Amino acid sequence: MGAMRLVEPNLHRVDVHSRQMLFHIPTSGLFELDALSRDLLALFDREGSVDETALQTLEPRHSKGDIRDTVEELRQLEVIEAPGQAVQINPDPVKIKRFPLTTVVLNVNTGCNLSCTYCYKEDLTTPSKGQKMALNTALSSIEMLLKESPGQPRYNVVFFGGEPLSNMALIRDVVGYCEERFATLDADVDFTLTTNATLLTEKLVDWLDEHRVGITVSMDGPKAMHDKNRITVGGQGTYDVVKRKVEMLLARYRSRPVGCRVTLTRGITDVEAIFDHLYHELGFTEVGFGPVTAGDIAAYNLTDGELKEVFAGMQRLGERYIDSAIAGRSLGFGNMHQLLTDMHEGNKKLLPCGAGVGLLAVDHQGGINLCHRFTGSDMPLFGDVDHGIDKPRLAEFVEARLDRSDTGCETCRIRNLCSGGCYHESYAKVGDATQPTYHYCDLMRDWVDFGIAAYSRILHDNPSFFATHVSPRRSA
Repeated sequence: MGAMRLVEPNLHRVDVHSRQMLFHIPTSGLFELDALSRDLLALFDREGSVDETALQTLEPRHSKGDIRDTVEELRQLEVIEAPGQAVQINPDPVKIKRFPLTTVVLNVNTGCNLSCTYCYKEDLTTPSKGQKMALNTALSSIEMLLKESPGQPRYNVVFFGGEPLSNMALIRDVVGYCEERFATLDADVDFTLTTNATLLTEKLVDWLDEHRVGITVSMDGPKAMHDKNRITVGGQGTYDVVKRKVEMLLARYRSRPVGCRVTLTRGITDVEAIFDHLYHELGFTEVGFGPVTAGDIAAYNLTDGELKEVFAGMQRLGERYIDSAIAGRSLGFGNMHQLLTDMHEGNKKLLPCGAGVGLLAVDHQGGINLCHRFTGSDMPLFGDVDHGIDKPRLAEFVEARLDRSDTGCETCRIRNLCSGGCYHESYAKVGDATQPTYHYCDLMRDWVDFGIAAYSRILHDNPSFFATHVSPRRSA
């Protein structure tokens, strides 16, 4: 046996109390290292390359057969590279020929009855100037979805805006059409929307409940924090009305969990206080946080120091999540849920999200966008619902993002969880959605390390938590 070496970009070790965990980067798998594995990897750390003679130094503590078996296991995982073995860190970029859409986002109205100061929507207008999607455009979008991905067991239709509830006539018609259309195909269809909640009524909530339309409410925390940015067109805070509507919603709506999406902007960093108010006081099932780091209006972007505060707060909240999980309770911290889901399912992402492959967004005129964040932007369209997807152009975009060569993602330890970050952040930050974002990589790596430790601790102390609380979240 010649000299072997570690394939550093394929492994990452995290110490969790008295245990050491190996995060297997190619599969997003997590393993607890036994004494022999730890000693073997430590030998590589010291020596750089290891041959048969170096392996013999482990024999006073471990048998020759166990050493060989462990070496072979790590070689199969491509954590160790043997002589003559060429480990490929990233797969070769592939040619994209199919777009297996399962989700279409309908931008049903550019109009919104609020005027949130940080809104990224480039096509946003006031209610009186809102441009509503026509029914034939919406139905053409549904048919495009089915044409591109026939035979799927489940599809997703997302209503977005502006404020989507300002075009309820369209939403009702689309839901009615889809329920009949997908039933004939023996397929399920799932509806979701994100709303500012101000237009909710008891009658509307009952209709949404009847049709199992998933609801996420945009709300930024207690009154002072929420009213800082989420204001009416006339400049008034909206907390009081949103709170009343949310209380009514949560009292009447029963078909699915109701989540809350918080936007963190400059000056708003106390994730624990925000979470406690929205989760414990108002009663949302889940609260997730979206830090603004590359918005079009620079004044709302979190500073580097504030972003560190946010991640520190998320880890403190994560510790509370861990304590609850070990005690058999689920704390509705959305960011932590998603991170642990990725760990538990071994999710491996070659792309940051499904946009452009499994998901596309349609603007009010029928133009096809990468996702809802790009509707109204200067980024060229990828076709339209009447003429279909511009597949050559969309394929070129996706293939460019799949190619990690000569990027900071090429050997990054979270490359299969982050995959270069949000397309829209790249577009807003550097004007090119094909380029990865790098402005908070270290914080993201630290967050994933925290997730590895959290997963390990929960799995060790209460392994049933994942089957009871994490996996069912998918179906909910």
